[in-house]
Amino acid sequence: MDPDRSKSHPLMSRGDVEAMIADGRKLLILDQHVLKVDGWLKYHPGGDKAILHMIGKDATDEITALHSKEATDQMVRYRIGRIEGRWKNFVPPIQGGTFRTRSQMEEQAEDTDSAHDDVDTASSSDSRSPSPVFDTDGGARQRKTKGQQQGEPNPSSPAASPKDEENDGMAFLDHLTRQHISLDLEKYPAQDEATQAAIVAKYRALHQRIRDEGLYQCNYWAYAVECCRYVSLFALMLVCIRYEWYTTGALALGFMWHQLVFTAHDAGHMGITHSFHVDTVIGIVIADFIGGLSMGWWKRSHNVHHIVTNAPEHDPDIEHLPFFAVSHRLLGDLTSTYYDRLMKYDAFAKVFLRVQAWTYYPILSLARFNLYFLSWDYLIAGRGPRKGPAAWHRWLELTGQVFFWIWFGYGILYKSLPDGWTRFKFLMVSHIASSPLHVQIVLSHFAMSTADLGPQESFPQRMLRTTMDVDCPPWLDFVHGGLQFQAIHHLFPRIPRHNLRRTQGLVQEFCNEVGIPYALYGFTDSNKRVIGRLAEVSRQAAILAKCQKTIAQSGDFFGH
Repeated sequence: MDPDRSKSHPLMSRGDVEAMIADGRKLLILDQHVLKVDGWLKYHPGGDKAILHMIGKDATDEITALHSKEATDQMVRYRIGRIEGRWKNFVPPIQGGTFRTRSQMEEQAEDTDSAHDDVDTASSSDSRSPSPVFDTDGGARQRKTKGQQQGEPNPSSPAASPKDEENDGMAFLDHLTRQHISLDLEKYPAQDEATQAAIVAKYRALHQRIRDEGLYQCNYWAYAVECCRYVSLFALMLVCIRYEWYTTGALALGFMWHQLVFTAHDAGHMGITHSFHVDTVIGIVIADFIGGLSMGWWKRSHNVHHIVTNAPEHDPDIEHLPFFAVSHRLLGDLTSTYYDRLMKYDAFAKVFLRVQAWTYYPILSLARFNLYFLSWDYLIAGRGPRKGPAAWHRWLELTGQVFFWIWFGYGILYKSLPDGWTRFKFLMVSHIASSPLHVQIVLSHFAMSTADLGPQESFPQRMLRTTMDVDCPPWLDFVHGGLQFQAIHHLFPRIPRHNLRRTQGLVQEFCNEVGIPYALYGFTDSNKRVIGRLAEVSRQAAILAKCQKTIAQSGDFFGH
């Protein structure tokens, strides 16, 4: 038995945790214990951003979903205290939450006339849990406003000056935000503590049932069949090049890349062998050596996506300005906490967003080229861990990138094809042939909710509210590669892909029991919903532009 498990940790109050976070410590809650993870941030294989979004929160369900039992067992070394009862989440600092130091708590206690307020359990106006209806900011809309500091009033509030109102996108965007939040509050279970606690309890019982039924056991025979498909497509490409059927060969290569990414995705979630290093090597061989894409970049980005799904200012998977915007909130110059930069709604974005429903498929057909850039940016800049158990992955990835461009760039494009036009056509056809993957990746999220219901929303409800599943017959599962079960995958990311269909019935039962709508649409209807969302945001952008034009002409900043 781990000696730390029998160690008695001191009981910590909410005020204790708040004060330590205010002093710069990185604390989160796991299994009723307070973990101090400052020292692990730069070593975390999944990147520091995923951890930062859990500071001040009960991260038990997120950590359990994304990590193996062996990994969670290692986390006991970071325990510094324990809590009692259900934890009330803070808004993490990275999301705009601010925290009081111990001295500030004492000063506030002295200044207040309410003697019954407990300094250890009170929550300041800055670090309190925001009202999802009336606090339109709520740690969510992080606009870059000159001179604004944490804890200052949101410039979109009624007290804002006319100039701020004009520059900040006006009240139109805030009205839409409140409207979307209200719709979600009506559609999904209440945010009160008892309701969310009951959802969490039933979710954890479901997770245990999934373990008991062996749904974490990988079907290796299914992967043997997958490998036969990959080898056949690669061999077909070589045969086609040999007989100068270059377009057919390019299609075969693109289809192979399309299929291979599904297995790389499984490996990235430790869904094959459930061994961190073994699955990581499998993923690097597939992604870097064969596909030219960085597995480390994908992990860093994808882990954040799984934790703050569909949050416009936090989730990199929906941050595609200037080409796409799936939320009206992206029309207000949001600051991305993932990229650490302002997502400017500039003139270039305004032009593209007008026609985004029409450019959606053409742009996604070229998305692989952007992934090359993101991969090299990650590896060259060393954005992954440079120390710890995953430090050597970067060097293996760099080797894989060189290997890829030797066999594909030099061996196939340059040496095996006769001229520049043929090379260009082969390059474009092969990359466009793999593009249905990008449609499948965004399909389950682009049309779903982007509203922020506050930090008390449970992990399972947030995942089901922001993710849909795509219905298809079992014989088409190999085409979708498991991505058609994204809602189930977000609840249980480490379940092997070939067991997701068996898990679907259990998740549907869970949704019926707790009253959470389970979004399931056919492939055609899913695409229609995404195109509809893109068109809706385009219309909102047009209305916003008209409002701004009217205000600029009339000078009436409040009468509109």
